[in-house]
Amino acid sequence: MKILGLVAFLLLLGAIVCQNNRQNNVKTSGKSTKKTGGAQGADVSQSSTEVDLPSRSTGSIAAAVSSREQGNGNRGAAPVGAGSTRSPGQQAEEMRLHFLKNTQVTCNDGTAAGFYLREFRGSRRWLLFLEGGWCCYSKETCDFRYQNIPRLMSSTAWPQTKTGSGILSFQAVENPHWHNANIVFIPYCSSDVWSGTGPAPNPPPRPRGREKEKDQNANTTEYTFMGSLIIREVIKDLIPKGIKQAKVVMLTGTSAGGTGVLLNIDRVAAQLEQLGTEAQVRGLVDSGWFLESKQQRSPNCPETVSCSPEDAIKMGLRLWNGVVPNRCRQLYKKGEEWQCFFGHKLYSTMTSPLFVVQWLFDEEQLRVENIYMGSQRMTPEQWQYIQNLGRELKTSLSDVTAVFAPSCLSHTMITKSNWMSFQVKGTSLPRALQCWDKNLEAVRNNRTPARGCPFHLVDTCQWPQCNPTCPALVDQATQQELTLLQMLVALGLDLQSLGVDPQEDGDSLVSMISNGG
Repeated sequence: MKILGLVAFLLLLGAIVCQNNRQNNVKTSGKSTKKTGGAQGADVSQSSTEVDLPSRSTGSIAAAVSSREQGNGNRGAAPVGAGSTRSPGQQAEEMRLHFLKNTQVTCNDGTAAGFYLREFRGSRRWLLFLEGGWCCYSKETCDFRYQNIPRLMSSTAWPQTKTGSGILSFQAVENPHWHNANIVFIPYCSSDVWSGTGPAPNPPPRPRGREKEKDQNANTTEYTFMGSLIIREVIKDLIPKGIKQAKVVMLTGTSAGGTGVLLNIDRVAAQLEQLGTEAQVRGLVDSGWFLESKQQRSPNCPETVSCSPEDAIKMGLRLWNGVVPNRCRQLYKKGEEWQCFFGHKLYSTMTSPLFVVQWLFDEEQLRVENIYMGSQRMTPEQWQYIQNLGRELKTSLSDVTAVFAPSCLSHTMITKSNWMSFQVKGTSLPRALQCWDKNLEAVRNNRTPARGCPFHLVDTCQWPQCNPTCPALVDQATQQELTLLQMLVALGLDLQSLGVDPQEDGDSLVSMISNGG
């Protein structure tokens, strides 16, 4: 009982530290808020537009998706022609939609795949961003996805322009190191974690529309899955835009898009090398470094209940005609290729430089285990899982050269407009990326890397939210920020019954819990 009381006290103190620090961050980082981005609270919902790991049932997926899509479906979209009034010589603020020239490479429903491009004239740096959004892996899950999140399977309703935030922003104050690069946003409409090389041997696509007839064979689907091919075709279409003259090409993505970076970065590097470019190709993975589920589930994975990520990928690989990197595939026997979707198993086989951004207590990783912050009381077993997750993620990242891993409960980071406010050991993520960039350039040019410029940053504190720069906790159902009391109640901890007095002097404990950041 004393131990539980100490845990509750530590969490309370840590949350107080986080809340105080966030108030300071709002004051100091207000200038970096985009005109179209709103207040800091909007960034939290913006970062949650992907539902990347499955809930316990397809119904709960719908609830999570719908609450986020209503406010964020076309977030950042500008009206058609919005950029036509800019003065001569002014760089474009919007990314403009381009459909692929190869009309045979499509979204799930046969509509044209494409990309958004914001060119920065004269720049030889390119950033290619893969959108996230989990996947579908059976006829039922794909039909459900098409009915509820059609933009992740069809380009029919895509806006003509988008305005990026975070690392996709054109504003130097928000994006100091990459604002002057050519930015390419590749929408996710293949539902295959960017691995598909379809078309799979299934019936041809039916006429467009939301209403679909039932197949006699529940294991067949009328969709096509071409995520890996879409990336290849985007690069082809960027040749006239100057990507062959690039010095640096960074493939990046969030969540399922981050996993897509892991699966495709070496393939992209090979493609650009074949084009004759001398660009250094590197990858940036945000919240796509997942661990396998710990839950015991039915080995047959019933269609009416969401599978574990491993089972979903096993089923999906067959449906998608999916591919994994050759060097990783050779490590596993046939049927075990799904293991290459997990970064800690794939990383040692990769040849391209990689930077991993990962919250140590990723909300989507917890969702797989039926742990929802702010929406339920937590069992001792779930609390133990949360603690173990942080330790296991730290271990899995120990051999990764470039890492930014705060001890926070959240999901995705690099596209938040307040991404500069998050710190590990006093260093922000943009600063760590710049240090990594300088190190790669020094190594490439046979120079000694600069000292005192860190890019392997993993929090040392052990508790969720112990980093004072953590984002606020948000109720996943209401999208409202949680109070301290609500957070503790969500953890199943009753301060009064535990005999904890939050008014007691706890300076030494505050110092212990807040050694992150």
